[in-house]
Amino acid sequence: MSTTAVPPKKTNRIGLEVLHYKGSKTTLCAGCGHNAVSERIVEVFYEMGVQPWTVAKFSGIGCSSKSPAYFLNLAHGFNSVHGRAASVSTGAMLANRDLLGVVVTGDGDTASIGIGQFVHLLRRNLPLIYIIEDNGVYGLTKGQFSATSDYGAKSKVGTLNEMHKLDCCLLGIELGATLVARTFSGDKKQLQAILKAAIAHKGLSIIDVISPCVTFNDHAGSTMSYAYVKEHDVALHELDFIPHYEDIHLEMEEGDTQEVALHDGSVLRVKKLGRDYDPTDKMAAIRVLHESEEKQEVVTGIFYINTHTKNFYETLNMTDTPLAALPETLTRPSREALDEIMEELR
Repeated sequence: MSTTAVPPKKTNRIGLEVLHYKGSKTTLCAGCGHNAVSERIVEVFYEMGVQPWTVAKFSGIGCSSKSPAYFLNLAHGFNSVHGRAASVSTGAMLANRDLLGVVVTGDGDTASIGIGQFVHLLRRNLPLIYIIEDNGVYGLTKGQFSATSDYGAKSKVGTLNEMHKLDCCLLGIELGATLVARTFSGDKKQLQAILKAAIAHKGLSIIDVISPCVTFNDHAGSTMSYAYVKEHDVALHELDFIPHYEDIHLEMEEGDTQEVALHDGSVLRVKKLGRDYDPTDKMAAIRVLHESEEKQEVVTGIFYINTHTKNFYETLNMTDTPLAALPETLTRPSREALDEIMEELR
C-alpha cells in the first residue's frame, strides 16, 4: 500500500509559517481598505523574517484601531483610548527599545482628537512605524468629514466639505519624522515596499494610507473613493527594497535610480517615473505635496527619508539595555543619593 508524501510546510528565513503572522478574522465591512493594509503587514513581516513576539502593536479608537487584531496574534498589543496611541507607544518603546513598534490609527484618531500628541511624536523621531488608515470620514459615527478630508469633497448625503484639510505627510516632514510616505491600500506592491523600508528604518516612519471607506466614502464626489484614487493616483517613483540578508547587486542604467542605505544594511532603491525626484531633499518633498494638492492629484510614494538624524533613544542618551531589563541596583537611587537631592532642595 503506497502512501502519499506530505509536502513540507513553507516557512520563512527564521523557520516560521505565515500562520504565525496572521490574526483574528476581520469584522470590518467587506471591501474595506483597512483589511488590505492588515494583509500587507502579514505578508511583509513574514517575508522579512521578523519575530512576531518582538513586535508591539498600538491603536486608539475607530475602525482603523480594530486592525491590529487582524495581524500578528503573537505580538504584544495595546488598544489605547481615542487619540492616545502616540503617547502610549512612546512610553512602551522607551521602556523596551528592543521592541519593534507598530501603531495603526485613523485620520480622526490622529488628525483630530490626537493631533496634539501626534505633533510631539513627530518632534521626537521615536523609532516607530506609524500607519494612518486614512479614509477622510468618521466611519463609526456615520460618515462625518474628518480633518483630512479635501476641501470641496462631497459626503454620502450630499454635503460639501467647507474646511481645509490637514496633511499628515506635510506635518511629518515639517516637524521631524524621518520617513514619510503616502500610498493606496489597493496598491499592493508599493505598500509592501514602503512597509519593508519602515521596518528597516530606525527612526519615525509615517505612512499615510488612503484606505477608502466602502460604507460612507466610496461614492461619486468623494476624493477618497476607490474610483477617485485610481483615476488621480500619480506614482512619484517606483520602489524596490532589498533586505540586508539578500544580494544587493543589480545593474540598472546610470541616473535612473537612487539608492538609500538604511540602518540595518538594507537598501531602498528609488526609480524615477517621469520626474527627477530626490527623496532625501526635504524642500522638494514639501513642494511636491503642495503642487499635487493644487493639481488635485493623489501623489504616492516615499516623499522623504533621512537616515542621519538622531532618533529619540540617541537624543536621550539611553542605554543599549532596555530600561525594562535593568536591575533594581541601577534604577533605584541609593539612600545617599536621595539625601543629597533633598539637601539641594532645602
